[in-house]
Amino acid sequence: MAEIIRAKHSGFCFGVKRAIDIAYEQIDLHKTDDKEIFTCGQLIHNKTVTDSLESKGIKIIKSIDDAKPGSIVIVRSHGETKAFFETAKLNGIELIDATCPLVERIHEYISEAYSNGKGIIIIGDKEHPEVTSTNGWCENSAIIVNSAEEAEKIKGSNYMIVCQTTIIKETMEDVLKVLNKNKVDYEIKNTICNATKERQDSCAKLAKEVDCMVVVGGYNSSNTKKLYIIAKKHCKNTKLIENIFDLPLKDMQKCNKIGIAAGASTPECIIKEVIASMSENITENVEKNPMLDLMDEIDKSLRLPRTGEIIDGKIHQVTDKEIIVNMGCKKDGILPKEEVSLEEGQSLKDLFKEGDDIQAKVIKTDDGDGGIILSKKKLQINGNWNEINEALEDKSNINVKLIRAVNGGVIAAFKEVTGFIPMSQLSDKYVEKADEYLGQVMDVKVTRVDIRRGRAVFSHKAVLLEEKRKMIAEVWSSLNVDDIVEGKVMRFTDYGAFVDIGGVDGLLHISEISWGKLKHPQEILKIGDIINVKILAMNEEKGKISLGLKQTMPEPWSVIERKYEIGQIVKGKVVQIKEYGAFIELEAGLDGLVHISEIANKRVNNVSEEIELGQEIEAKILELDVDRKRISLSIKDATLELHPELVEAMEDEEYEEPAEEIIESVEE
Repeated sequence: MAEIIRAKHSGFCFGVKRAIDIAYEQIDLHKTDDKEIFTCGQLIHNKTVTDSLESKGIKIIKSIDDAKPGSIVIVRSHGETKAFFETAKLNGIELIDATCPLVERIHEYISEAYSNGKGIIIIGDKEHPEVTSTNGWCENSAIIVNSAEEAEKIKGSNYMIVCQTTIIKETMEDVLKVLNKNKVDYEIKNTICNATKERQDSCAKLAKEVDCMVVVGGYNSSNTKKLYIIAKKHCKNTKLIENIFDLPLKDMQKCNKIGIAAGASTPECIIKEVIASMSENITENVEKNPMLDLMDEIDKSLRLPRTGEIIDGKIHQVTDKEIIVNMGCKKDGILPKEEVSLEEGQSLKDLFKEGDDIQAKVIKTDDGDGGIILSKKKLQINGNWNEINEALEDKSNINVKLIRAVNGGVIAAFKEVTGFIPMSQLSDKYVEKADEYLGQVMDVKVTRVDIRRGRAVFSHKAVLLEEKRKMIAEVWSSLNVDDIVEGKVMRFTDYGAFVDIGGVDGLLHISEISWGKLKHPQEILKIGDIINVKILAMNEEKGKISLGLKQTMPEPWSVIERKYEIGQIVKGKVVQIKEYGAFIELEAGLDGLVHISEIANKRVNNVSEEIELGQEIEAKILELDVDRKRISLSIKDATLELHPELVEAMEDEEYEEPAEEIIESVEE
């Protein structure tokens, strides 16, 4: 067997484990209330874990603005910007801070240095969430470098330097060499996590000693990618995988020593599954010797079959009670009548004849008289294995029952045989404990079969993913551009809303929601709304659908002459105030202008002194220009028409009170 060696330091780091523990603690605390729990982005870079959290109620949002007042947001281990915390407080959002203590210390370093007038340099990946959050504690003013080449551009002095906790030590050293060469004055805080350094060092050490190196972790995990780079440097035969299904088992058959390293976001259960899978399937490659093959044949003729073994033989004799079988070895096999499935009235001689080939299963190696007891009934189990093997080859589903939990998964029964379902393959979401699945009957895919050793591995997750792909494909095939379909509002962003239209999400851009102008989709929509939308564009290759809501309603100017006419008194809301007048929104997408001269029956110098934004007013339509899309309005005329007593008051020369004061008293 190949030797499999695990790196001394691998798997969850302190900060990641702490964040996950905090998340599950919040789930338990809020089981009975209606509080929504969110994380802004993935809590950790591992889909198995984040899917589990989502299944238990923790949703992922892209921005703190997507969280509702009164909800809970867990700050992930990468940390967040200072503005993030301020926005949460302003919006009435409860924050549960799971920032890694090491990252929190970095924020303190640069916050203090920045307040003292120092420039900030961050050595790390500018796209990594830890780096972007750190930059937010110096008003995003930091210089971010990730190589010696980028460091060449830094000039000046009085800098504070911090490092992304997961960067490779050599990267920091390369940057510092350049700064020293260019005589840049700085103070450095070496904030590379010790656990990260230990993980990287143990990975490098092991990679030098093995024939093949396997790095386990999420494909989007920064620290896992760095481990892969380190391992690849010392062992060219290095593989990066997320789970057991990515294992290139065939490529590793010739390896005598295989090393395993895992990223800081990789759960222990996945590491153990990978090791177990390799232990079962990878054997040392040994050259075949022809003489050894001949000796094997001789041994085979002398060897007696073992209990449970399937044998092929030739029928030597058939009696009323038993069948004597020549198995090609020094003892005959005996197949009793009781071990054959016979219909009522049938005899052994009706089914079997001397000289026929036969297959049976050994159930006892010695009957006391030197015979080996065989069974045809038990052989039916072999048929079950053939069905399983066929399901593997044609990728069809089989139906199994989950009967008991074992370390790392569940034992599932298919007719008379059993197989193993790894914990990660029970669902398309993360499963913490298998107990809730016991007793269930479910469809599975067969992922691996070893009939000789009586082993099979199943996956329910593969069935669920296939069903989801088929459902999505069916939805796409049923949709066309310009179709009007029903959808459900699922979530908001600053730039629009995502709407579920029968299993796939489409983007309803903020500009396509209303004929009028919106600052945020929530001005019109709310989560859970059922709306009719029009499909504006589709890109199945990228999985993107653009939707429109306003297109399901007439464009206001196209029907304006049906609803409005010159001389009509209308109501509207003040939406803009200019020096020359004010714009009044009559309905979404339809604004009219009240010129300054039409605001009041007096000289107006400042429009803002007469009306204010958001005020509801009445105005008279003076002009409708459909071609130029312009509406002229008059508040003055509407007031006089609605209150004719003002006209009489102004025409009465003996009336001592000025007309302006009369208008004001009537309006009050």
